[in-house]
Amino acid sequence: MDRSDRYLAFLTEEGRYRLLVEAVTDYAIYLLDPSGVVTTWNPGAQRFKGYTAAEIIGQHFSCFYTEQDRKAGLPNRALENAKREGKFEAEGWRVRKDGSQFWAFVVIDAIRDPSGEIIGFAKITRDLSERKETQEKLEKAREFSLQTQKLEAIGQLTGGVAHDFNNLLFGVLGSLELLRKRLPNDPKSIALLENAVRGAQRGTILTKRMLAFARYHEFKKDVVSIPELVHGMTELLQRSLGPSFNLETRFPLALKPVEVDANQFELAVLNLTLNARDAMPDRGDIILAAREESVAAGHNGLQDGNYIRVSVTDAGEGMDEETLRRATEPFFTTKGLGKGTGLGLSMVHGFAEQSGGRLILYSQKGRGTTAELWLPVAKRSAQPVSAVPTAPPKTIRPLTVLAVDDDPLVLMNTVAMLEDLGHTVFEASSGEEALEILRREDSIDLVVTDQAMPQMTGTELAKEMRSEWPDIPVLLATGYADMVQRDEIGLPKLAKPFFQRDLSAAVARMNPPRRKPDRVVPLRTPTN
Repeated sequence: MDRSDRYLAFLTEEGRYRLLVEAVTDYAIYLLDPSGVVTTWNPGAQRFKGYTAAEIIGQHFSCFYTEQDRKAGLPNRALENAKREGKFEAEGWRVRKDGSQFWAFVVIDAIRDPSGEIIGFAKITRDLSERKETQEKLEKAREFSLQTQKLEAIGQLTGGVAHDFNNLLFGVLGSLELLRKRLPNDPKSIALLENAVRGAQRGTILTKRMLAFARYHEFKKDVVSIPELVHGMTELLQRSLGPSFNLETRFPLALKPVEVDANQFELAVLNLTLNARDAMPDRGDIILAAREESVAAGHNGLQDGNYIRVSVTDAGEGMDEETLRRATEPFFTTKGLGKGTGLGLSMVHGFAEQSGGRLILYSQKGRGTTAELWLPVAKRSAQPVSAVPTAPPKTIRPLTVLAVDDDPLVLMNTVAMLEDLGHTVFEASSGEEALEILRREDSIDLVVTDQAMPQMTGTELAKEMRSEWPDIPVLLATGYADMVQRDEIGLPKLAKPFFQRDLSAAVARMNPPRRKPDRVVPLRTPTN
């Protein structure tokens, strides 16, 4: 009996299993001859592969593999493994009759006659497409969760670093401000000092943006004019872009205001312009424009209404469809190692969503990119800004002030500013020390306290004071806006870092009652 006869005999002997196999619809169960040609075909195979028995019997089973797998010789290797090992198992993409692909789990068992010679193969295939899709969704969810945790960790780190820099810059600015009063009227010395002040002020702008990213900056909506806001940061933008890039602004003569967080908007524009610069490696023009648009509900995912469309356009490399689709994902970047964090566009996207708008990107490979920031037109009018600042009060009572801060640099400068204004100052480096001084000294008129202190925050100190000294006002000085929101008890606040004039104005607004009457002294005019 030759090999073909033995194979036919096997089929006859196993005929009693045919009814069982044909009843299975969740698995493709079929036999192959020793060369891999299909010889039987069950309804399960027809259900998810699409071939009828008449169409597939007599065809080589390699037709179920993708073109790439056939070229790589995978079908033949599967049969060779089954011959050598007795069984072959694998998962991979397989092809239906209509050309669509599905994820399959495949088992190929070698069939041997009593003498041990291979007379065919039994093949079982299961469609695992749904399971694979579920696994992929879980993996994406895990990856998103991991990236979110990374983003949160970076935000916390950024916020902590920015807070420390705020304190350092406060020490620098406060000392320079007081030093300015004591310097002789030497133009060169004054010019150097003012240059140092401008450098420190630029540092404060950076820390504000870092705090905004870390969500330690309060998202405070103001009615603002976009042309005025952009004009105020043009120098910063051009300096950030460098001399090889030209920034062109295109704004209509009349443009309605928007209601946004001004600092967040500045950060968003800075991110978009820097991305435009990076898309043009050598040099180029960047166009920053804005105009009003009226949209119907659902257009670009927006609610119906009027919007200001702020656009940043470059003539750079552009993005392909896959890069464009992922551009706003946190940590996704096409820049080289150390040249990008992948946070810029995701931050802009988050800002737009918080503002009630959208970030929309248009790009083609080799044709540049346009980033559009759609922001809703403000429902209330912008408050007119007076060209002449409100004059400070001519006189102020000398007070006894308790200054509280755990940072020695900040505490020293706060005390120096207050004393320079004519006040008597006690100083404490913690909330507990402040309470001890309050219990010891009955002349304290006002407490100026930091917020972010160990063991006892500024608001916790204020709550303790309300039970024993309800008539002593508290001024909260902080750069941590979110911490103030969580512990909010209605305290007046002073944002760090601040100048002497800011501190003086805040104290004057509070106008605390004098616990021990004293003479009135002229207010010393604070300078920058």
